[in-house]
Amino acid sequence: MFTGLIREMAKVVSLNNSLLTLKAKYTPKIGDSIAINGACLTAVKVTKDTFSVEISPESQKILAMENYKNEVHIEPAMMMGDRFEGHIVQGHVDCLGTVSAIKNSGNSTDFFISLPCEYTKFIIPKGSITVDGVSLTVNEVLKDSFRLTIIPHTIKNSLFKNYSIGSKVNLETDMFARYVYNMFKNSNDSKMSWNDVDKIMAAY
Repeated sequence: MFTGLIREMAKVVSLNNSLLTLKAKYTPKIGDSIAINGACLTAVKVTKDTFSVEISPESQKILAMENYKNEVHIEPAMMMGDRFEGHIVQGHVDCLGTVSAIKNSGNSTDFFISLPCEYTKFIIPKGSITVDGVSLTVNEVLKDSFRLTIIPHTIKNSLFKNYSIGSKVNLETDMFARYVYNMFKNSNDSKMSWNDVDKIMAAY
């Protein structure tokens, strides 16, 4: 389990077939789970200066591989007793999103990200979403996209500084939103609003 608060930006040393080698201040142990751009991967090799994780061909078909170069977001899995911030993140990428618009809004920047329509039902206004492993708050949900407002600090210290219109990103929707949807999707007399869902999620 993760929180969506990245530990650092790791440097990509190489990506050979399925082996991604990174250089970072953080050093995992072999077998440790670590989120790389939001995807939970396993450390399979550790050297003095680098560590490697394996990205299977199947995973490479799902992930935004264009962002696995130069530098990547990394977050180690939570340990018992760790301070909990961000939101509960599983490291399971649901789908790819596409940056459809970027608008400066004074002291922040609005990023609009489109995604397959079947996943918009899991996105709630003022709820949480993970974009390339970063826990963010959804400001607005549109028909086939959503809007994020990103502060300069986040842009400067994340891959957001590299995104442009058309950039692909890994998306993981909120776990509780998925659970709530599945709890009520087959109920004939349940007509829940976003406010109803928000109240249920706030109870956790």
